[in-house]
Amino acid sequence: MATIFDRELGKLKEKVLIMGTMVETAIRDAVASLVERNSELARKVIEKDYKINALDVEIDEECIRLLALRQPRAGDLRFITTAMKITTDLERMGDLAEDIAERAIELNEEPMLKPYIDIPRMAEISQGMLIDALDALIKGDTNLATDVIKRDDEVDKLNLQVFNELLFFMIQDPTNVSRATRITYISKYLERIADHATNIAEMVIYLVEGKIVRHITIE
Repeated sequence: MATIFDRELGKLKEKVLIMGTMVETAIRDAVASLVERNSELARKVIEKDYKINALDVEIDEECIRLLALRQPRAGDLRFITTAMKITTDLERMGDLAEDIAERAIELNEEPMLKPYIDIPRMAEISQGMLIDALDALIKGDTNLATDVIKRDDEVDKLNLQVFNELLFFMIQDPTNVSRATRITYISKYLERIADHATNIAEMVIYLVEGKIVRHITIE
């Protein structure tokens, strides 16, 4: 029979997953606002960011309460401390989604520089990494977490590809600099989102196996 503490841990995990869903939606909508040139959608992403921030604070406070009152040990202690770290990454991903939305509003006010091809691909991979990292958390699946970590290289390569392509546009015509620079910012934001998803996957491995894999190359 589940104890009160078990139920509290269950609710904590549920809040982390709710926050993850909110962040994934923010990323998806922010990129859609750029591709579809929908500034109203971008403004909604910006307006909703406070909800992600509020949930981050709520989860942190709950973790601190559980640490102070329940004095958890071993696996439970690892879960609570890991949850605090995961929500920090989620909150930063939410901020990056907001940044994308802000750049989208700016870009939507000008003629499109070029069709968006690599940016949606980066977003698709980054979102998939986040979804799978949270799925790995639910299932305690270190194989899935490892797969998430490996996908980060693909996003890094696309980020470099976007930068090189836009650099050509800027060299070709200086009037392209403002728009191209904003697009490179968005590419970098997505690359950082993938990094945060990687952090979450690394923490899942730590949670399940007690093994720290940060700064270790996974083949």
